[in-house]
Amino acid sequence: MRKSTTFFVFSSVFVAEMKLLWSFLFLSCLCLGFLGHGYSEKPEVVKIGSIFSFNSVIGKVAKIAIEEAVKDVNSNPDILVGTRLQVSMQNSNCSGFMGMVEALRFMEKDIVGIIGPQCSVVAHMISHMANELRVPLLSFAVTDPVMSPLQFPYFIRTSQSDLYQMEAIASIVDLYGWKEVIAVFVDDDYGRNGVAALNDKLASRRLRITYKAGLHPDNAVNKNEIMNMLIKIMLLQPRIIVIHVYSELGFAVFKEAKYLGMMGNGYVWIATDWLSTTLDSSSPLPSERLESIQGALVLRPHTPDSKLKREFFARWRKNPDAPLALHTYGLYAYDSVMLLARALDKYFKHGGKISFSNDSMLDALGKSGSLNLEAMTVFDGGEALLKDILGTHMVGLTGQLQFTTDRSRIRPAYDIINVAGTGVRQIGYWSNHSGLSVLPPESLTKPNMSASQKLRHVIWPGEAFQKPRGWAFSNNGKELKIGVPRRVSYKEFVSQIRGTEYMFKGFCIDVFTAAVNLLPYAVPVKFIPYGNGKENPSYTHMVEMITSGNFDGVVGDIAIVTNRTKIVDFTQPYAASGLVVVAPFKKLNSGAWAFLRPFNRLMWAVTACCFLFVGIVVWILEHRINDEFRGPPKRQCVTILWFSFSTMFFAHRENTVSTLGRLVLIIWLFVVLIINSSYTASLTSILTVQQLSSPIKGIDSLREMDDRIGYQVGSFAERYLRDELNISESRLVPLGSPEAYAKALKDGPRKGGVAAIVDERPYVELFLSSNCAYRIVGQEFTKSGWGFAFPRDSPLAIDLSTAILELAENGDLQRIHDKWLMKNACTLENAELESDRLHLKSFWGLFLICGVACVLSLFLYFVQIIRQLYNGKPSEEEEDAIGRENHDSSSLRSTRLQRFLSLMDEKEDVSKAGSKKRKIDGSVNDNSVSRHSRRLDSFNSVNPLD
Repeated sequence: MRKSTTFFVFSSVFVAEMKLLWSFLFLSCLCLGFLGHGYSEKPEVVKIGSIFSFNSVIGKVAKIAIEEAVKDVNSNPDILVGTRLQVSMQNSNCSGFMGMVEALRFMEKDIVGIIGPQCSVVAHMISHMANELRVPLLSFAVTDPVMSPLQFPYFIRTSQSDLYQMEAIASIVDLYGWKEVIAVFVDDDYGRNGVAALNDKLASRRLRITYKAGLHPDNAVNKNEIMNMLIKIMLLQPRIIVIHVYSELGFAVFKEAKYLGMMGNGYVWIATDWLSTTLDSSSPLPSERLESIQGALVLRPHTPDSKLKREFFARWRKNPDAPLALHTYGLYAYDSVMLLARALDKYFKHGGKISFSNDSMLDALGKSGSLNLEAMTVFDGGEALLKDILGTHMVGLTGQLQFTTDRSRIRPAYDIINVAGTGVRQIGYWSNHSGLSVLPPESLTKPNMSASQKLRHVIWPGEAFQKPRGWAFSNNGKELKIGVPRRVSYKEFVSQIRGTEYMFKGFCIDVFTAAVNLLPYAVPVKFIPYGNGKENPSYTHMVEMITSGNFDGVVGDIAIVTNRTKIVDFTQPYAASGLVVVAPFKKLNSGAWAFLRPFNRLMWAVTACCFLFVGIVVWILEHRINDEFRGPPKRQCVTILWFSFSTMFFAHRENTVSTLGRLVLIIWLFVVLIINSSYTASLTSILTVQQLSSPIKGIDSLREMDDRIGYQVGSFAERYLRDELNISESRLVPLGSPEAYAKALKDGPRKGGVAAIVDERPYVELFLSSNCAYRIVGQEFTKSGWGFAFPRDSPLAIDLSTAILELAENGDLQRIHDKWLMKNACTLENAELESDRLHLKSFWGLFLICGVACVLSLFLYFVQIIRQLYNGKPSEEEEDAIGRENHDSSSLRSTRLQRFLSLMDEKEDVSKAGSKKRKIDGSVNDNSVSRHSRRLDSFNSVNPLD
């Protein structure tokens, strides 16, 4: 029994232990299954490629930086644990063909990613192949803004796009107030696309590229080609030159520019980051090269200072294999490798595998030829790796490495440096979120306002400290072609000297000549006559010839109007102008009814109504307490009329007793005082000063008429009258001379003439100086001025504007005006004709105040009457009506109305005015009970069935 029991216990324990063992094995397999599902087997070696130009300034540094990055990845225990990164490098020599060949070699080696390429032409070639084979390209040096992620989804730029670099240059040009630049570029994808981006950024600021000079991208620089290009640039006006080339070509351009004197005063050279890369890697430069770039502004991709960056620079200086100093693109190359390594690590952790498959299309092509295309395979995990690259956020040597939705690096920024002396000096920064600033972009927490956009002082070419003007007249002897109108009338303003072809005189010519003489530089000009000499030319057509290139500017009596400012730029106005109406007039005699002329009809009517209204208001307010306002109806009407109109002369005899009546009377007497004073002044003027009259009062009355209107041939007045004022063209009559003006006005519309003439004030003033039978009627209804016209964004227009202001300040402008336009033939005192009548609009405020006071007083008065009506004792008639209320309600309303009118007419005891008791007619029962109790008794005594 004991043995069986022991055996049973032993068997139970054995079974339990076996269950535990099988459970452990099952769980272990399950965990291994899950682990196997989450993590794939990592390869021992991951192959990546790198393609760039080994012998370039960027390539020499990038090669060492990539090797150092691979070493750091393989020695880092947190990245690609158990997997070694292996890089293969190929030299493209910035050749599209060689880049494609070397890329094809990569595709035979199961490459999962490529660091590079360096040049835009290579990037355009191999990006198509990367799209097909799904191999990401991480370019550390291609800045071509045309590389779009839509067209090249596997192309990733780890550096900054030239789109931002050109925006920084446009910001500099705009900061210093320059309008035009010249672009020197290498004629390949890198140069052309960069300059195209610059053109767009300048255009957004109303700036432009005047001339684009492309150079052959071959390293074998042609000295004659560069010399010819620079000579062409010297013959142009702009002096701002942006140079976007490769390093060797750039230094060749600077060398020849210094030889031609283009590195002296007045010139501005802005170099893109090709120059800063060379300065950083080869500092100090040879003295010959350094001398040729003195005063240039240079852009350099900004990388924030950090401990990681400083430590890497220290490592670089200790590296004996480093042929050059470290520059920004070396940092970009290092970060590109680190980014790819971290993305691969994330790819493996997400279950990614390194596998390749054949492309059926390539297999078919390979079998039909001898290109061995079937050896190229498609990376199966390329799309997943691409997503991991774009989703990886890291802080590298170049700062925060993170991509926006368009695959650009966040917060692009540039250093702005100035070459001076034996080195460079940093004058500021630019970033897309803070603009230009003297503070590093990472220190700015919010965008700068436009007022804070600034840089430090610059030492310009020629060791100049003053900002260059940015343009100069070319030294090829070319004269500016200035169009001048050949006027046939009003020749005091501008006229051609008889017997000459290109010589003119007049007010406008003298102003232009005096302004040009104040400029700090010589302006060779040649006046070109415009017009047939038989009639005044169209000034709008003459201005349009600037845009077509026939004229470099237009000088004359050119009105600054909207449609012209849209196509050209004008200087500061040197003469005020504006359209006015000229009409004939007649002298008015005083006559028997002259006393009615100070007011127009509406004013007379409103004034008379106000007199009556105020009289009635005062009568209402005074009737109950003032015996002078009581009596028979006839007497009271006379009293109202007498009181009303006697206040005009402050001769009213009636005294006002009530407070409200006195308030209304005081305000009304003030209004009467103002009206009397204005009437007296106007009547005095009418009776003592000679009066001029015209049926036309201004442009508004002229529009309402159907008579014909004259205008000067060639003036903008025709377009304004037709298009802006909608006056029928059949009413407009062109006139060509002051004599034609006088004849048309004298004949009038009934004899084929005109009712009035619309012209600019300077012409009209000159016309009226010798024609005293006509006057300006109404006000000037447009405001403008005369200026000199030049092409859009012309710097000469700005400088001449400053000169015109100086002429105005020193009095020369007024002296020129007096020389040509001061006429004394007509000696009448007034040159303008306006109506002497006073209108209601001049007094409506006074009438409004008086009216409000009257209405308010009446309102308060009636409130008092109504309170008395309801607070007083009811009459016997009212009591009887209350008793019959349910039987006849209209009787009660009639009784109350009679009581209200009776209360209005009754005489109030002044001695008891302060109390609330009122004297009621004899019908009121003095011994009755209060109104409320009496009404209650009445209701109780009424039999509703009667």
